[in-house]
Amino acid sequence: MKYLKDYKEGDRISEIYLCKFKQSAVTKNGKPYENVILQDKTGTLDAKIWDPYSAGIEDFDTLDFIEVIGDIVSFQGACQVNVKRIRRCSEGEYDPAEYLPVSKKDIGQMYGQLKELIASLENPYCRQLLEKLFVEDRDFAKKFCNSSAAKTVHHGFVGGLLEHTLSVTKLCDYYCTQYPILKRDLLLTAAMCHDIGKTKELSPFPENDYTDIGNLLGHIVIGSEMVSDVAKQIPGFPATLLGELKHCILAHHGELEYGSPKKPALVEAEALNFADNTDAKMETFTELLEGTGETGWLGYNRMLESNVRATRMN
Repeated sequence: MKYLKDYKEGDRISEIYLCKFKQSAVTKNGKPYENVILQDKTGTLDAKIWDPYSAGIEDFDTLDFIEVIGDIVSFQGACQVNVKRIRRCSEGEYDPAEYLPVSKKDIGQMYGQLKELIASLENPYCRQLLEKLFVEDRDFAKKFCNSSAAKTVHHGFVGGLLEHTLSVTKLCDYYCTQYPILKRDLLLTAAMCHDIGKTKELSPFPENDYTDIGNLLGHIVIGSEMVSDVAKQIPGFPATLLGELKHCILAHHGELEYGSPKKPALVEAEALNFADNTDAKMETFTELLEGTGETGWLGYNRMLESNVRATRMN
């Protein structure tokens, strides 16, 4: 099997891929065509069916596995498939594991590290809350470990939510060694909980798309509600601690225009915002640079809000 990441302009494509997205559209001249996003475990690739009613295009839907025949062209600096033929495939023709993007890091090891950090907390209420979520609630833990951290922006793969959460928590733990003013137990608890709402905001793979509740509320509000629900199960959970924890979650995007209902009012909320932003942008750069073999200027990136340049190695 040839993976999507390995194609370059001028290549011929003739492989089975997952149809992640399909949408009918019309050109400026009124001619119908279809936008398709193909997916395998290495990523996604845009495709266009310019003649959707030709004999070579079989009927198919989103999340079908399809055999695609076409040519790789370049459009606005990115590869794209000009589709000539499509056939919907049957079970047995493909291995589903080849089509789900997965973290390069071992999920079991990352989960073990997360539990070690939970065990290191001194505050009994923080530790109980995290144990109820990540240890005792096996259904949640399994979902958390297999979820992505985003639909497309960063960590959009199986294990991505766990990988991102662990990285943010480790950054926060480091901050505590450099800035004694930070309350470690509060900050690390907030770090581990800051994106738990994404387990409800995004649907499971292979769909990995926004749910109804995700569109209506968003992961920040959902996560705050989830923490409240768990805290209610712990007798005597301090109201002040719960309020501070929820504030950190509600403010972790830093600015109102970035989706945070509140701006950071606690130093721990500010630290969490920095850690979250750092890991998200470093992963965005990583995925961008690993996804291209080019050097020099790569064009404008919406997440990074900059025209990005790949540095040359001397």
